[in-house]
Amino acid sequence: MKRKDFLYLSGMGLGAAMFSNIPVMGSPVHPEAALQAVDIANKKRMADVALNAAKSRGASYADVRIGRYLNQSIITRETRVQNIANTESYGMGVRVLANGCWGFAATDKMDNDSIARAAELAVRIAKENSKLLSEPVQLAPQKGYGEVSWKTPIEKNAFEVPIKDKVDLLLAANNAALSAGANFISNQLFMINEQKYFASTDGSYIDQDIHRIWPSFTITKTDSKSGKFETRNSLGAPMGMGYEYLIPDKSTVLNGIFPIYRDRFDMVEDAKTAVAQLDQKLKAKPIEPGKYDLILDPTNLFLTIHESVGHPTELDRVLGYEANFAGTSFLTLDKWKSGKFNFGSNIVNFAGDKLQAGGLATVGYDDEGVKCGKWDIIKDGVLVNYQTIRDQAHILGLNASQGCCYAQSWDDVQFQRMPNVSLQPGKAKLAPADLIKNTEKGLYMFGRNSYSIDQQRYNFQFSSQLCYEIKDGKIAGMVSGAAYQANTQEFWNSCSAICDQSDYRLGGSFFDGKGQPSQVSAVSHGCSTSKFDKVNVINTSRKI
Repeated sequence: MKRKDFLYLSGMGLGAAMFSNIPVMGSPVHPEAALQAVDIANKKRMADVALNAAKSRGASYADVRIGRYLNQSIITRETRVQNIANTESYGMGVRVLANGCWGFAATDKMDNDSIARAAELAVRIAKENSKLLSEPVQLAPQKGYGEVSWKTPIEKNAFEVPIKDKVDLLLAANNAALSAGANFISNQLFMINEQKYFASTDGSYIDQDIHRIWPSFTITKTDSKSGKFETRNSLGAPMGMGYEYLIPDKSTVLNGIFPIYRDRFDMVEDAKTAVAQLDQKLKAKPIEPGKYDLILDPTNLFLTIHESVGHPTELDRVLGYEANFAGTSFLTLDKWKSGKFNFGSNIVNFAGDKLQAGGLATVGYDDEGVKCGKWDIIKDGVLVNYQTIRDQAHILGLNASQGCCYAQSWDDVQFQRMPNVSLQPGKAKLAPADLIKNTEKGLYMFGRNSYSIDQQRYNFQFSSQLCYEIKDGKIAGMVSGAAYQANTQEFWNSCSAICDQSDYRLGGSFFDGKGQPSQVSAVSHGCSTSKFDKVNVINTSRKI
């Protein structure tokens, strides 16, 4: 090994360990090696080895996931590159049903004998587990699709873009912030490529190529006289897109009160804007607690959707399967069975959508080989459905799964994970400016910040990166320390207006944790700017 290669690979391994708050799985890999695809015919051959071994040992059903997971992360601070890491994880997971019970095993040794042993082990585990079984697993029917494929509709593969170009972009954003007066900026770019192959005894052989990208920064500005400081994070969202997301075009900035981004993100311009807004934050007066009409930009509202709508409509939470690790749900089955539980106002409509363009949870087929689609969860303010997988569908009387099964890696067992859950835009033409001019006393909030919510996803508190006071239909200036408090049902029943499709945008989480052992998944939540009447607001600021 050449010395420069040794230093390069050593640096990647150290960087992976240092990359804060981001789980980096796998071993270091050279970027060029990451672009070499695994032959699809060979994946089918390996899958058949596992399926045949499982059936020969007594499995009534089996599925195989061959996964190759590529991660690339780049971190910079001010004028320096702090870390570059490339990792790869490759192997196979085998899940089986035997004696009415699940069994699972995995291997990273991809020879025939190792694959067969993994399948045989999964069957043995299922049979041992069945001794404690009180009720056999009931799988929703699923037809086989034969040999099919699906790929995230990207324009430019981020892994094919030279690292130098990506570093140059991050440093350009840093330079723009520093030139505008920022004292500190840290910047990161994280890219994921999941190459997933699914096969089952139902007759499916599904090849998928999934891409996600997440640009982010944190900018800090200090006041040398007072010693106070303020920060502002990037308002760009993580997306299920390629590198084209970071190539600005004329559609980057939408018309509105403030620069906002949708299908493209201009990191350099957002960094400049952030510094100007930090000047306002340093001078902002503390919020006066009380009742306010809230106008929430999608950069803020997506997180409230995630916590108060996405999580409580996960059926495994409703059934108590997640109680120990992450809580349950106030949306119990009796509320759904009534057919009239008032979740929100009659303009509130939420849909689960695994095919949403740009969504982080968007795939063609889930990790049980179910073809994905879209369905209503909240309709005209009423709870009408949940999120399910194949062994849950019968509980709701459904004839098929909704395609909500996912595992973070080939060596993790798949289970129910959140689809893209989105607030549907308003039907009448309505822009944020219209909401503002019709508001007498309100707050206009941007960006995710601190939050808390109880274990049943009912009582909550959220704050924002930026908060502007509205007086008599006009923006009166920035305020600090504002956080809104409510319970989920009261909050969504206070929703009085939703902007139309032209304002619709996605926000999301790259790493949503769930399960024991814990797994992460990526999920988006779309919405347009929305108004909520007379919501309780408190002051969390230290300013007096």
